[in-house]
Amino acid sequence: QVQLVESGGGLVQAGGSLRLSCAASGRTFSSNDMGWYRQAPGKEREFVAAISWSGGSTYYAHSVKGRFTISRDNAKNTVYLQKNSPEPEDTANYYCNAGGIATNRGDYWGQGTQVTVSS
Repeated sequence: QVQLVESGGGLVQAGGSLRLSCAASGRTFSSNDMGWYRQAPGKEREFVAAISWSGGSTYYAHSVKGRFTISRDNAKNTVYLQKNSPEPEDTANYYCNAGGIATNRGDYWGQGTQVTVSS
């Protein structure tokens, strides 16, 4: 089992910046690929970014590539999503995910953190 707790969501202006954090506990964090997904009202949950267990490989959805950066600190059991130049279309509930491989989602989810981007 692994428990995931997201934080850092809130209201941000378009063109600003925001960093989401996901603190993990339970199953060995450092051996897991980790990912971020998001779900906007009325839409399906979609992949945003993922990072390999070592941090050596990262993956991004086309819509966020070049604007978002995923990183991790295995010493702190935490994965981050740095959002630069967010757009109103990035407004969604953001979820941390564990147990998957690369862009394939795993079985473990956090409760989500809401991000609202104002124009």
